[in-house]
Amino acid sequence: MTISQHHEQEHEARAYWVTETGDGELRREALPARRDGEALVRTLFSGVSRGTERVVHEGRVPERVADLMQAPHQEGDFPGPVKYGYLNVGIVEEGPDEWRGQTVFSLHPHQDFYVIPTSQLTAIPEEVPAKRAVLTGIVEVAINALWEAGPRLGDRVAVVGGGLVGGVLATLLRKYPLGRLQLVDADPEKQNLAQKLGIEFAEPEAAKNDNDIVFHCSASNEGLKLSLQLAGDDSDVIELSWFADKEVTLPLGEDFHARRLNIRSSQVGAVALPRRHRRSNAQRLEQAATELRDPLFDTFITSECLFQNLPATLTKLFERPGGFCHVVAYPHPED
Repeated sequence: MTISQHHEQEHEARAYWVTETGDGELRREALPARRDGEALVRTLFSGVSRGTERVVHEGRVPERVADLMQAPHQEGDFPGPVKYGYLNVGIVEEGPDEWRGQTVFSLHPHQDFYVIPTSQLTAIPEEVPAKRAVLTGIVEVAINALWEAGPRLGDRVAVVGGGLVGGVLATLLRKYPLGRLQLVDADPEKQNLAQKLGIEFAEPEAAKNDNDIVFHCSASNEGLKLSLQLAGDDSDVIELSWFADKEVTLPLGEDFHARRLNIRSSQVGAVALPRRHRRSNAQRLEQAATELRDPLFDTFITSECLFQNLPATLTKLFERPGGFCHVVAYPHPED
């Protein structure tokens, strides 16, 4: 089928929707006609960011921040029905000449075809496989945290929580000229990840303190408490976790107050303040795509399903912990 034939026949797509708490389905929808400056993208892979998408599936997005937590191309409102997701890699089938045939990343939900302004696409370097490129949005989160914290030569750094975000962050940090880098996790199996990355691993009771920067990525009460204990006097804890509706209790009368610590949130919706006037969101995504040339990031692709099986797969996926990024493959007849 040629692109022009496809344009004549197709402007229907299938998209994944969360219909109610813990449930989802594929829905058909008509695509709008493509206008100047827009592209028709055929999805190759999308990624499931387990932590955030599980919160959406379980209807746990707090009403107070529902507007702030919307994905860029989300449709519907929390708790549902809602079309949600933000890790999408595809090929531009129709669009401006300079984009046609280009592999691209976008912050688009799980959907097999979509029309989008080219200004919201990130070109993927040729050396980066399309499947690995679904991690662009996760690497972007890690880059924002690094811009927030600004690690310096010889710094002692701890990453608390070796999940997807913590692992990707540690992968970037290992290239810095640090005095010390520890990945800290209560799960001893995460030592395997640290060994792959060539960095030090510690369970909580063995973690080294007096750190210049602590990145907290565990989304747990215990992890944040530990992060305060591991931070050195007058230093920063950079909080990357999204706790959603979970209550957090912290012993603020201990390390936090006595040692003048700072907890700073790093949220990817805006470029970190130290770079906000000199970097755009698009430039941050371009940087993320460039970093994915490193094949070590393949470590974080741990399971896969076909798009048509996504509703049943996600139900099972959220029932069991473990794993990093789940990839959804979109086979097309012309492939």
